[in-house]
Amino acid sequence: MTGGVNGVALAVFVLFFLAVTVMGFLAARWRKAGDGYTLDEWGLGGRSFGTWITWFLLGGDVYTAYTFVAVPAAIYAAGAAGFFAVPYTILVYPLIFTFLPRLWSVCHRHGYVTTADFVRGRFGSKGLSLAVAFTGILATMPYIALQLVGIQAVLDVLGVGGGENTNWFVKDLPLLIAFGVLAAYTYSSGLRAPAMIAFVKDTLIYVVIVVAIIYIPIKLGGFDDIFTQASKKYAAAGAGGLLPPAEGRWTYATLALGSAMAMFMYPHSITATLSSRSREVIRRSTTVMPLYTLMLGLLALLGFMAIAAGVKVTNGQLAIPQLFEDMFPDWFAGVAFAAIGIGALVPAAIMSIAAANLFTRNIYKDFIKPDATPAQETKVSKLVSLLVKVGALVFVLTMDKTVAINFQLLGGIWILQTFPALVGGLFTRWFHRWALLAGWAVGMIYGTVAAYGVASPTQKHFGGSAKEIPGIGEIGYIGLTAFVLNVVVTVVLTFALKAAKAPEGIDATAPGDYTADAAEAEALSASTLRPGTSPAPNLG
Repeated sequence: MTGGVNGVALAVFVLFFLAVTVMGFLAARWRKAGDGYTLDEWGLGGRSFGTWITWFLLGGDVYTAYTFVAVPAAIYAAGAAGFFAVPYTILVYPLIFTFLPRLWSVCHRHGYVTTADFVRGRFGSKGLSLAVAFTGILATMPYIALQLVGIQAVLDVLGVGGGENTNWFVKDLPLLIAFGVLAAYTYSSGLRAPAMIAFVKDTLIYVVIVVAIIYIPIKLGGFDDIFTQASKKYAAAGAGGLLPPAEGRWTYATLALGSAMAMFMYPHSITATLSSRSREVIRRSTTVMPLYTLMLGLLALLGFMAIAAGVKVTNGQLAIPQLFEDMFPDWFAGVAFAAIGIGALVPAAIMSIAAANLFTRNIYKDFIKPDATPAQETKVSKLVSLLVKVGALVFVLTMDKTVAINFQLLGGIWILQTFPALVGGLFTRWFHRWALLAGWAVGMIYGTVAAYGVASPTQKHFGGSAKEIPGIGEIGYIGLTAFVLNVVVTVVLTFALKAAKAPEGIDATAPGDYTADAAEAEALSASTLRPGTSPAPNLG
């Protein structure tokens, strides 16, 4: 790093930051509903977004500040193994094209706001619903923290806040200001704020990546020289190189598959999905989503460019911001930093809203105040969204950044354990609710204990997300191993509980709910129920 403040880049960064801040507050008036005091309005944008807005929101789940910083940073440090993010986003789109429209239909039909709402309605189990809600909140917290880590990385490269020996308040003041702005406009505008800002965010990201993939190789002598320099560095370090090492291929494959399965289990992904206005919007949006994978592949190449450019950093998360400062003119470096910073604001806002909705609907309303009015639900959700962000901020300010990253990896292991209840429940009622809860518990315990036993050069525990797969002997993704154990326990116990004729709970959904589009769902809702209630149960 240069050691001083890059005034031009900082001015451009601040200009964009102020622009999206204004947009965030103005979003409260965008598509404003007559009654804004409901979770449908504040937490789901009135369920009114069309194809492009939904696409930008879903893209916020792919292109976070963490993605922009960490994916090329992984390649910078470890070689082609860091490319696992590219195949997993390829795998995820056919998967979500299959189940997201079904989820949207049943949630629209019954007024469900969260995945835990659906699980409770499908299996008639508040306990299973609580488990899904708890897992969602737990997995989301470190993910929000990593967005703040992304902003902090940009601020460090800009030279804002002073060095490591600076007073902690002065050093962290810029991050505290960014946090305060994010918290204020999320509280005021709800999901409409990140939906509006997502346009700016993704446009900036596309521009920066396209310019970087053309401009930087020209300055470095072309891709041939870039790959040659990267290959030499990996060979010297024994890090595998331009292909994943043979002993790491099971890890690569299982991490890609497990990450693909986990990606749309996160609450913020579902929040973006349920905000759309029709089933067909979901289908069209997921059809166009592979454009993000194309750009992600180009983004990953920046890790090789950082090596060829001679970037030297003690914290790998700073490699790409430092590359931008070294290679771009100051004004465009500011644009690139703004892309990363705004790339943190959008997902952090969606994540905090999603976590707050889970707490409000599936903990507060189900167990604390069952008679809560829609206005009370909205008030609680707004307050909890603030508390979630405060928790993430404390996490960032008090813990080492590598700890935050490893806890996010642990969050992926946890959230994958909700897959059988959510995706399985969308296609079959065969699984027994108690079996699903037992399978979830086994997956959570195994995944947490196994991750606890993984060490790294900087951590004694929770040092990674890969470990030897029992019975196979290969190193693989802990989350996928835990998922397999989860499914085995669920299937075996379902057979046992059905044989014992254990009570299965009431299914509040009907087969037609899973394929209904907006007009049909609204007509059914108007004739049979008010929002948030359930129709006559289906015992099949």
